[in-house]
Amino acid sequence: MQPFVFQGLLFREFRDTDAQDFANAARESVDTVGRWMPWCTASFSEQNARDWFAMCRASRDAQTGHEFGVFSEDAGRLLGGVGLNAINQQNLFCNLGYWVRQSAQRQGVAHRTVRAMLPYAFNTLGMHRVEIVIAQGNVASEAVARKAGAQFECTARNRLQLHGGPVPASIYSVIP
Repeated sequence: MQPFVFQGLLFREFRDTDAQDFANAARESVDTVGRWMPWCTASFSEQNARDWFAMCRASRDAQTGHEFGVFSEDAGRLLGGVGLNAINQQNLFCNLGYWVRQSAQRQGVAHRTVRAMLPYAFNTLGMHRVEIVIAQGNVASEAVARKAGAQFECTARNRLQLHGGPVPASIYSVIP
């Protein structure tokens, strides 16, 4: 994927040289992102980041996922990440997941990120449906999904694993 810019955000694949910034962003965000994404811990290391980047490349090569770093266009600062994953080529749908480092939250980064990824999912990947699956209680992510035009469909029981146990999740969808 060629890097692209959308409303002040630069989207590109992660590089191994991003590992330190990624690890710092994760450690900074334990109190917010870590509540909803168990990988985000105080002990997250540069090696953890490089391992994640390798998984991202493997998913892209297998056409099961496309993961991107979200950077500020002006300074190139890592603001978060976004992924189109769990790609179902038979039924042409995928999951959209996103996170924003704590110091960049409440600045519209997540909303702009979702708005940038939807055309990529529909026009580049050829998807007919994008799902956003959000752990129950993650009010901020639900607000982002609604603001981006996603429609609430249901609450699915035991839909996600979070901190060692199953939790219900709200299922939102966007169609072209």
